[in-house]
Amino acid sequence: MKARGWWIFCIAVLLALTVGLGYLAADERAETFTGEIGDSQCALNVHSLSRSHTEMLKKKSIGTTAADCTRYCVKYLGGVFVLQVKDKVYKLDKQELADQYAGQKVKLTGVLDRQANTIAVRSIDPVK
Repeated sequence: MKARGWWIFCIAVLLALTVGLGYLAADERAETFTGEIGDSQCALNVHSLSRSHTEMLKKKSIGTTAADCTRYCVKYLGGVFVLQVKDKVYKLDKQELADQYAGQKVKLTGVLDRQANTIAVRSIDPVK
């Protein structure tokens, strides 16, 4: 009976170490990106020729800022919040967090899933 308890203890410790090392490995994969929190509609040229908010803002019916355009496209045109870094566009897993920084240049830290082109967001900070 004592031997069985010892084995269960060893397996529990091994499992705990494996999970802990998994978290450490995930932290090592975290990257920092600098870009603008935009919307998929403008960033992917769904209704934009310049991968920006320029065409939409000319209408003036949706607002006057990049933040207005971004939130409008997400709320009414089926877009999602994305991080636009030059010519690259990344989906973001924490949409509610991205909403706080709509239209702003940010420094975002997270883990990029290259196959899904999605960043698991750890933190977002505005760039001054």
